Amino acid sequence: MGTVALAVTDGMLHFELAVAYEVFGGGLTGAAEPWYSLAVHGPGAVRVGRFRLEPDHGLDRLPYAETVIVPGWARVDEDPPADLVDAVRAAHEAGARVVSLCTGAFVLAAAGLLDGRRATTHWAHTRALAARYPRVEVDPDVLYVDNGSVLTSAGKAAAMDLCLHLVRLDHGSAVANTVARRLVVPPQRAGGQAQFVPAPVPAQDDHPLTELLPWVTARLDRALTVEDLARQANMSSRNLGRHFRSATGTTPLQWLLTQRIRRAQELLETTADSIAAIATATGMGTATTLRRHFNRTVGVPPDAYRRTFRGARPDAR
Repeated sequence: MGTVALAVTDGMLHFELAVAYEVFGGGLTGAAEPWYSLAVHGPGAVRVGRFRLEPDHGLDRLPYAETVIVPGWARVDEDPPADLVDAVRAAHEAGARVVSLCTGAFVLAAAGLLDGRRATTHWAHTRALAARYPRVEVDPDVLYVDNGSVLTSAGKAAAMDLCLHLVRLDHGSAVANTVARRLVVPPQRAGGQAQFVPAPVPAQDDHPLTELLPWVTARLDRALTVEDLARQANMSSRNLGRHFRSATGTTPLQWLLTQRIRRAQELLETTADSIAAIATATGMGTATTLRRHFNRTVGVPPDAYRRTFRGARPDAR
């Protein structure tokens, strides 16, 4: 997979493009020999963010690359340019490994490369991707998805995770670790996008749950049941469930568990409280229960989450 093509057009995101250029460009020569040969392919001079970029080759040369990388596509509410979509499809048909970073997944989906496949993109756009391309199995929680010849990453920094994964596939873990050290990033991050996604709450002032949700979040240290929530909202449990499903896409108990996890995240980030104390403060009861639910929901244990977002403390056990 020595030849890498960055497929660009007007409206690409410069961060993801820069990540790919940094990893596969000539700056890391010596990490392994031979290193990748990188070129930029586009329809002509393009605008990437606020920068003007002169591609090395036209899009017609894309099928000659072994790996094609599509950076983030800023205009997710528009159809990507047909010439880019056609060129990416032609490259895949010619045998190229095709990779999208962040919202570049919209280009791959438009080319039909994600039909029947699991894929991801930035968590803020996973619903839009699933709605526009219903044949794509969108996974909103992972950092990247490897389908062999088609790979997709989540948003922003996850582009680096996928690029290092490609290096690991092509050159082995030792080389990928060397590249990560040079770039001062972790070789592999634990967990997925779930640890970065804010929990949704209804925004309307007149919504039936508007007063209930703050009442619940102020009492997360207590044992609350669906009946407790329904009684506070002055409605039946069934009606409560219907409103929760409409507003949050989930059940009252699942929403409550999510709020307990979010509160645990906040405490892990901002305090040195023990895991047991955080379990009590969030209504989880025991450290074991907190660890089980936290790991399943966020994708990493509470201790690892704290190290990532706050830094380990001697008393944070």
